[in-house]
Order: sequence, then structure tokens, then C-alpha cells
Amino acid sequence: MIIKTYYMLTKPGIIAGNAVTTFGGFMLASKGPFNFWLFCLTLLGLSLVIASACVFNNYMDREIDKKMARTKDRALVKGLVSEKNALIYGTFLGLLGMGVLALYANFLTAMIALAGFLFYVVVYGLWKYRSSYGTVIGSLAGGVPPVVGYCAASNQLDLGAFLLFTIMVLWQMPHFFAITLYRLEDYAAASIPVLPLEKGIYATKIQMWLYIMAFIVATVMLTFMGYTGYAYLTVAVLMGLMWYVLCLKGFKSDNDKQWARQMFLFSIVVIMVECFMMAIDRV
Repeated sequence: MIIKTYYMLTKPGIIAGNAVTTFGGFMLASKGPFNFWLFCLTLLGLSLVIASACVFNNYMDREIDKKMARTKDRALVKGLVSEKNALIYGTFLGLLGMGVLALYANFLTAMIALAGFLFYVVVYGLWKYRSSYGTVIGSLAGGVPPVVGYCAASNQLDLGAFLLFTIMVLWQMPHFFAITLYRLEDYAAASIPVLPLEKGIYATKIQMWLYIMAFIVATVMLTFMGYTGYAYLTVAVLMGLMWYVLCLKGFKSDNDKQWARQMFLFSIVVIMVECFMMAIDRV
């Protein structure tokens, strides 16, 4: 029971999702045969850093989590893990993850992971209570995992890394807006200033539409800049257009919650398929 409690404190769903984008970034930068062990060690190190960030996030959110239906049963809220133990646990995971990345990947990869950690825990952790722009800050931190994978394989920051970062940031905005629309009552109860509460649902749909258009442009740039082939391009355009059409349907939907859930689920399909395609159709 206690092992499961500490395991859930790391938000394994978030770790699993980031593993997919890390794989895409690693494969995109890989030249020659797939370095299985380097990828496994990179994924291990990054997963530990992400787990650490999630533990600290749980600690920082412990008061507002009491007010939200989907988070009121978390370990820190129910007292299953003490605040002191959570901080020790999070620190241990973070230091271990950074050590793995620095020793077995490269120093650049470790520093990028550290930057993502600090941005998520410190900047996003404080900003999201004060402004709806906290979503943008959170998306910047979420753009780090594929760059970590890319730099682990290439040991350099270049245009490819920048494009990956841009793609992930643009993808996360409509993805997170879909979550906020689906869980709007929770955010209202916790007084978190998300965009639908600050500017309204229609304004949020407009932003989702704009971000998806920008996302499509960013994804095809991987091919135009010589990083991926035409099979990737075809699938990227197809997935992007399907997401775009689903977004447009939201303007005529009479059930915003159901539509938001569809947008959320399809956004996961989009990023998984695109990461898979950039892995198998890299140039």
C-alpha cells in the first residue's frame, strides 16, 4: 500500500506521456543504429526528474487539491504521506535523475532537464495561482522532454531541437485548454484563474483554434527543414487537420464538456502518432 501511495505521488500518467515525446525526440536526432541503452538511461533519468517535479507540485498544490473533486483523494491531502517525507522523496528523485542524465547522457541534457524542472516547479507552480497565463508557462516546461531526448542523442541544441520544443508548446495549449473546459467546475471551486473562467468559453475555443493552426505549421516544418520524410509529412498534416476539424465542431457544440473530453483524448492520439512517425521517418 505504501509503495503504491508513493508511486502515485509521482503522477505516473504524466511520466508515461512524456516518455512518448522523449522517444520521438531521441529518435529524430539519432544517426545510425538505435542506441538502446542510451535511450533507456535517458528515459530513466528524465522520468526521475519529472517524478520529482510532480511530487513537488503535489506539495505546492496540497491546499487547493482539497477543493477539487479529482484531487481531493491525493496522498498529501489525505495525510497518507507527510509534507516532510514528500519533500525528501522529491529531492531524492530529482538528484538521482539529474545524476543519471549527467553521467550517462551528457551535461547539456542534464541542464535542459534541470531548466524544465525549475520552470515547472517554481515559475509555473507560483504563476498558475495568479494569472491565466500560467498555462503558457506550463507549456514551456512541457516542451522540454522531447528536447532532452533529442540532445541526449545529438549533444547539441540546433534547429531540430527548437522545432520539437515549439511543436510541444503549441500542442500543449489546446490540450490543456481542453482539460480546463472538461474540469471547469473544479478550477472554479479552487479559484484557479484559467482562461475559460477569465475570458469565457468562446474566447478559449478561439485560442484553441489558433494554437492548432500554429501547431500544424510547426509540425510540417520538420519536413521542410530536412529532419523528416514525406510519410511523416502526410500523417502530420492528416492528424493536424482532423484535430482542426474537431476543434471547429466545438463552436457549434451544445455540450462543451463532452466536446472538450473528445478534444483532450484526440490530442493525445495526435502527439503519439506524430512522435511515432518522426521516429520511423527521420532523414
